[in-house]
Amino acid sequence: MSKIEIGATIPQFESTATNNTTVTPENLKGKNVVIYFYPKDNTPGCTTEGQDFRDHSKAFADANTVIFGVSRDSLRVHENFKNKHEFTFELISDPDESLCKLFDVIKLKKLYGKEYMGIERSTFLIDSKGVLRNEWRKVKVKGHVAEVLDAVQNL
Repeated sequence: MSKIEIGATIPQFESTATNNTTVTPENLKGKNVVIYFYPKDNTPGCTTEGQDFRDHSKAFADANTVIFGVSRDSLRVHENFKNKHEFTFELISDPDESLCKLFDVIKLKKLYGKEYMGIERSTFLIDSKGVLRNEWRKVKVKGHVAEVLDAVQNL
C-alpha cells in the first residue's frame, strides 16, 4: 500500500469505527474529512484533543466536514472513550496499523529512555473530492483544532 501525498487522491481503504460505521473513501465523497491520529484513548493529550474537536464540531459541520479520530485501541475501548467525553464524531479502530501505515504516522518514539514504535500525533484534511489538501505532523494539542478549522474554512 502506497503512502499518500498532498494533492493526491486518497487510495482505497476500509476501516471500522464506532457506532458500527464502515469508513471508505467512497462513502466520504461529497464531504471534507478531518482524520486525526492520536496515540491512546484516555490519556491527557488525546482526551484534550478529542474534546477540542468535539467543542468545535458544529463549526466543522457548518463547513461540510466530518471528523474521525484514529488510534490502535479496540472498538470497545473507543466506544467507552467516545461516550465518556460525549464526542460527536466516530473513532476508527486500527489495531493492525493499516490506516496508520497508509498515512505514515507510525514512528520511533522515546519515553523514559525506552524506544518503541507508536503513533505520531498527526492530522489530515481531505477535500470533498477525496484529495489530501493539508497535513499536520508532530502536532501539539494546544491551538491545533482552531488551525485545522481555519484550513477547512479556507478550502
